[in-house]
Amino acid sequence: MSGDTVSREPVAVVGAGPVGLTAALVLARSGVRVTLLESRETLATESRASTFHPSTLDLLDELGVAAALRRLGRTVDRVQWRDLDGFVHAELDYSVLAGHTGHPYRLHVEQARLTPLLLAELTATGLADIRFGTTVTGADHIGGGGTGGGAGGATGGRIGGETEAGAGGGVRLRTEDAAGRVTVTRHPYVLAADGSRSTLRALAGLPGTAEEYPDYALRVVTGTPLDELVPGLAPLSYVRDTRASFSALGMPDHWRLIFRIPRGTDRDAVLAPEAVRARVEQALPGAAGKAVRIDDAHTYRLARFLLPRYRAGRVLFAGDAAHLTSTAGGLNMNCGIHDAVETARALASVLRGDAPGEAALDTALERRRSVVETAVIPRSEARTAGLDSAAELPARLASLRRTAADPRSAVDYLLQASLLDVAPRPLKGDAHADLVSQAHR
Repeated sequence: MSGDTVSREPVAVVGAGPVGLTAALVLARSGVRVTLLESRETLATESRASTFHPSTLDLLDELGVAAALRRLGRTVDRVQWRDLDGFVHAELDYSVLAGHTGHPYRLHVEQARLTPLLLAELTATGLADIRFGTTVTGADHIGGGGTGGGAGGATGGRIGGETEAGAGGGVRLRTEDAAGRVTVTRHPYVLAADGSRSTLRALAGLPGTAEEYPDYALRVVTGTPLDELVPGLAPLSYVRDTRASFSALGMPDHWRLIFRIPRGTDRDAVLAPEAVRARVEQALPGAAGKAVRIDDAHTYRLARFLLPRYRAGRVLFAGDAAHLTSTAGGLNMNCGIHDAVETARALASVLRGDAPGEAALDTALERRRSVVETAVIPRSEARTAGLDSAAELPARLASLRRTAADPRSAVDYLLQASLLDVAPRPLKGDAHADLVSQAHR
């Protein structure tokens, strides 16, 4: 690498959520100039993902934001399975992961707490052009046999032609700001982290229809400290009972109760205040349920989706633009952050010319897709399998008790639940030091 940066033209990262910001920061820390494009005027603040697994915290620590994020969140040191009467079927302590991770715990905190930390670090690199209120409206490949959009700039149609790595190739983006001003820019690569309704995915003509699960989710939010009402309740508790099953998550300033509702059930009826109250009182029998203050209740769909391939020429896909999974286990955002790290590392390697061609990038993208297909989706779906079957539930609970009783099985379970067996690992020693020095040139 010569000079202060790897390439003269910046890589475009589309989307300023956790995935896009992470990718942009990894690239900038590698000496790659970045243009970050976000259609919103500011960072998103609404409630979305809120679980950070040890594997993700290890990577965020490398980026310098894990400690600050932990101060904003609730540290979860154990996971518990119990019934409606308070009997604890099994409990696993995250401390068994010591030696496998620098963060042997799960963190509950809104993703909106992470994004400002990443944005501050990205800004500090001096290698990022950050543009809020900027929407991508067109894209096409240029050079290397791609279908250009003509001298006037990028088209609004499908992205055409796959270019090879090398001089002259790239992507031309057409963007529009809030005032209607149109800008056309050129980039060696574009990393699309623009969410489940990805504009770049649509421009590339790639499929984007998700398959809905048989259930949707009802989330009930309460500021009532449930662990003070329910003796021994862990901040991550799965209530598994033939009468009712749900998940309870303790956040820094509230609790969330997550119920699975059959898809054909009328949502308005489910959200009726009296129906929500009845469900909470069934979930927390006796005085506890009656004492709970219901602050909010809303539903959201559960679906799965996986792109056939994580690239269309020089346009790369990560996070929700590439995959969706059930929210069970809190894996999808974590997997997206892992996408961002592994893809950005590989892309920086290609731009540095560490090896000829794009083999490292293709390997990384194929691996990220394989992780979702063979690990993330199956594990997420396994979390809720058999919950509605009175015949299957006892066997599931017996299996959990055996896991908790065997130290090796407990470690294996939490390694997989935390994605530690399939996540990219933090860089060590000279490799990490080299990135830090590049970021401060």
